[in-house]
Amino acid sequence: MAREFADRFALANKQVAAVLHADWKVRKGYTPTEEELTTKRATYGSRVWHKPRVMIEDIPIPEIGPKEVLVHLKACGICGSDMHLYESDQDGYMLYPGLVRLPVVLGHELSGQVDKVGSEVPSLRHGDMVTCEEMWWCGECDPCRTGYFNQCLHLEEMGFTHNGGFEQYMKIHHKFCWKINDFKKIYRSEDQVFEAGSIVEPACVSYNGMFIRAGGFKPGSAIAVWGSGPIGLGAIGLAKAAGAGRIIAFEPRRSRAAIAKDVGADEVFDPFELQRNGTEPWQKVLELTGGEGVDMHVEAAGDPAFIMPQAERCMTIGGKIVDIGRADKAAPVFFELYQVRALQAYGTQGHAGMGVWPNVVKLISSGKLDLTKIITGRYSVSEVPKALEKLKDRTDAKVTIKP
Repeated sequence: MAREFADRFALANKQVAAVLHADWKVRKGYTPTEEELTTKRATYGSRVWHKPRVMIEDIPIPEIGPKEVLVHLKACGICGSDMHLYESDQDGYMLYPGLVRLPVVLGHELSGQVDKVGSEVPSLRHGDMVTCEEMWWCGECDPCRTGYFNQCLHLEEMGFTHNGGFEQYMKIHHKFCWKINDFKKIYRSEDQVFEAGSIVEPACVSYNGMFIRAGGFKPGSAIAVWGSGPIGLGAIGLAKAAGAGRIIAFEPRRSRAAIAKDVGADEVFDPFELQRNGTEPWQKVLELTGGEGVDMHVEAAGDPAFIMPQAERCMTIGGKIVDIGRADKAAPVFFELYQVRALQAYGTQGHAGMGVWPNVVKLISSGKLDLTKIITGRYSVSEVPKALEKLKDRTDAKVTIKP
């Protein structure tokens, strides 16, 4: 009887998860640091992790500490970064260039309901609806102490170096949780609330790049967004909410282009079709803006080698480029233009600090930002490999996993 109870208890404490695996195989020409070799926590995942693959596994439901909560996950989006973790180049290395430690449960765009609360958690209660930060900053290193949480020296990332959202239960420090109970004022069902909650993270990434790192823009400004994946669509929605006078989007896939219009773009163009017809994208921007160019470019496609030379040729004097997309490759920059036209380029990573999360939550709670329409597919955790394969064609805008 005791053995039967123990077996049943063990089964009850298991959950289904989508786990990313790969082989540690250092790319020729790259020398890992001693810390990377010891911890297998790669600074540049694309330079060491070989033959990435996702497996559906039964893993334990985690036990929480005094300052942690256990979140019963309800929705978790597949990010472009997840695709870059899963996909590989011609040599078999994953595409994602950032921090990666494997094996790890994928997923970082999530929301759920608090199931258990640690003894030292001050403000969260059982049943609270929450969305969670992906950048797990320490708060003690010098970058954190000076406000650069996204550049934390001891940074951990949910879904990259710690288990993420493609599972049923996840433990997380309470400081990374934000309540979304007020979403119930806007959305009719709990399912819609949680789907909206799963889009907060990508919207925060765009918000951090556009308004914190690049300093925003004046209402009435012209904005160009390159790429209409989730980050680009978030940028379009935020630009609309912030009073952009004109929003021009570049997206080659028709399905995503249509959604870009739905969330606020005034015009959407396929940049490669323009080129086939003898017009460069930068020329189209100048045509639409009477030769002035745009005040801010948002690079959300992960192709700076193509986009940066285009963008810098169609900016207003004092204009800005913010690079949000990730790519392990260099991009040409013509600095003479930056000097004579007083241009600025901003690098950005993450979404932590500076009121980003509460401000995005408030925008959604007010009804001024609704990105739920970008969700075009829904799958279970056991279907994650199928969903990842489907997303290789990049026709969907946002696919959500429903644990």
